[in-house]
Amino acid sequence: MELSVVIVSYNVKHLLKNALDSLLLATEGLATEIFVVDNASKDGSASWLKTHYPQVNLIANTSNVGFSVANNQALRSAKGKYILILNPDTITPKNTIKEAVAFMEQNQDAGSLGVRMLDGNGKFLRESKRGLPTPWVSFCKLSGLYRLFPQSKVFNRYYLGWQSEFETTPVDVLTGAFLLLRKKALDQIGLFDEAFFMYGEDVDLSYRLTLAGYKNYYFPKVSITHFKGQSTKKLSYRYIRSFYGSMFIFARKYFLKF
Repeated sequence: MELSVVIVSYNVKHLLKNALDSLLLATEGLATEIFVVDNASKDGSASWLKTHYPQVNLIANTSNVGFSVANNQALRSAKGKYILILNPDTITPKNTIKEAVAFMEQNQDAGSLGVRMLDGNGKFLRESKRGLPTPWVSFCKLSGLYRLFPQSKVFNRYYLGWQSEFETTPVDVLTGAFLLLRKKALDQIGLFDEAFFMYGEDVDLSYRLTLAGYKNYYFPKVSITHFKGQSTKKLSYRYIRSFYGSMFIFARKYFLKF
């Protein structure tokens, strides 16, 4: 098995179809298994998947167990040499996965790889590559200082604003919307930390790969479209609690000593 793809889905059946259709085209010729973990969607996703995509390995949860737990459910069964964590609100061009896998083959120090992400209007998404959210980096992000100095190595380390969106380079953090992992590396460091319900788990995994001696490569030669924020409204209390709560969990785990 060359590739295992894991998609965690929650109430986005209308987008999941596009994600799966583009994924099937993008993995033609690769020995691939696809897992979809449905976190108790209320839009009929699970039954719809069984009918329309029988080739997909469906895990239908009876409650929303969060992103980390749901991914781990599939990862424990994944057999691929490489594992792709993919959001359901994405479209993957035909050449993206094969070129990404080829890069991983050529760069054995790569523990993970992320690609250039574009929103539905074709605009570059800055979270395609990020810096480690140390207390200072997090302060600059939360206070908005990074907006005042978008290309500064001091104030915009969160989005690595001085690096070109077209530059292939190792970075601190990649996003879980498209995260290609070397299974050997994942076996070494362990699965997602289930203390993170939503957001932050990709930061933690990227950091653990770095600590283990691997590199996280930003690879903008290929791209995906990411219709971000479909499962969580950006200004909702749930989003604010999950996002900033995850940053505190990360800081407490690695930087705060109390």
